[in-house]
Amino acid sequence: MTNAPQPKDYILGIHAYVPGKATGSDGRELVKLSANENPLGTSTKALAALEAARGEAATYPDPDATKLRAAIADLHGLDAERIVCGTGSDELLNLAAQGFAGVGDEVLFSRHSFAVYEIAARRCGAEPVVVPDRQFTADVDAMLAAVTKRTRVVFLANPNNPTGTWLEPAEVRRLHDGLPRDVLFVLDEAYGEYCEPELQTLGFELADEHDNMLITRTFSKIYGLAAERVGWATGAPALIGVLNRIRGPFNVTQSGQSAAIAALSDQQFVEASRTHNSAERQRLIQAVTALGNHGLSAVPSMANFVLVRFEGDVSAEAAQAMLAEAGYAVRHLPGQGLPDALRITIGKTEDMTRVIACLQELCAR
Repeated sequence: MTNAPQPKDYILGIHAYVPGKATGSDGRELVKLSANENPLGTSTKALAALEAARGEAATYPDPDATKLRAAIADLHGLDAERIVCGTGSDELLNLAAQGFAGVGDEVLFSRHSFAVYEIAARRCGAEPVVVPDRQFTADVDAMLAAVTKRTRVVFLANPNNPTGTWLEPAEVRRLHDGLPRDVLFVLDEAYGEYCEPELQTLGFELADEHDNMLITRTFSKIYGLAAERVGWATGAPALIGVLNRIRGPFNVTQSGQSAAIAALSDQQFVEASRTHNSAERQRLIQAVTALGNHGLSAVPSMANFVLVRFEGDVSAEAAQAMLAEAGYAVRHLPGQGLPDALRITIGKTEDMTRVIACLQELCAR
């Protein structure tokens, strides 16, 4: 027996989140194609706002992110009172589980989905329930079949990380409609802006129509503000009220709020990022598909990365090592049940050309 403080058993069950590597085994800095960051950087308008915000470092930020919520609402046609901002969408995902699940409850999500979902469940003492996927995509029938009287929260990433797959709007709606009304459905759209604009509205429509829908988004991906940690969620007033009760009081920095507002005003940058991503993603998928006789394949992706599988005479470990030698960090995911796969972030055109050449050279050997 010890007199030292003891953590809760369910906390000890958490495996800390492991970010993508940025250095090689020899300590060299690598071009980071492991964290799904925007290769085009950040909008010049957002960078100017960051610089201007330096003079406000001594004062607390607006605890309610009032101007940022108004800007988000204006862009997307939402009600600012039904928006809450967070320290990245990660904070909001964790708060969703904390606010609506606890010891004895279940939090449900698909296999091969965002690692934070399991952490969020365990942090509040709930049991994470991993549902089998179908071809690296959430299986709606399997998820509905896994719901029990103990289910309190269902997480769905769409597009999904780390597979890049995407559920059609009708399937997302079918999943929601099949859930009990007292189950919170969290639709994580961190990569939503990489879809074409006409495919980005379903979540907002569901959140407007139903009291058990929470939609989360982030400024870390297409907006290129990963360092500032700014995310947001929208949903019914009662849901937003719960998150506001338990979030940090000054959880989004002044610089983050200012940069995010400026980033929203530069939709030309967003469109350029989406166009670049779509073209380079397709080029990588085509190149990988052409190497299919060596066992390489690309999982269809709607995000800013491609999951490349190695099931032949070339291993994921060998490909990762060769890419590192060439100066690139990519994500190997054995901890998420994907030992034969690498998640490769879409980078600059010249970087994707080199990555493709490395894979071709490795197969040619």
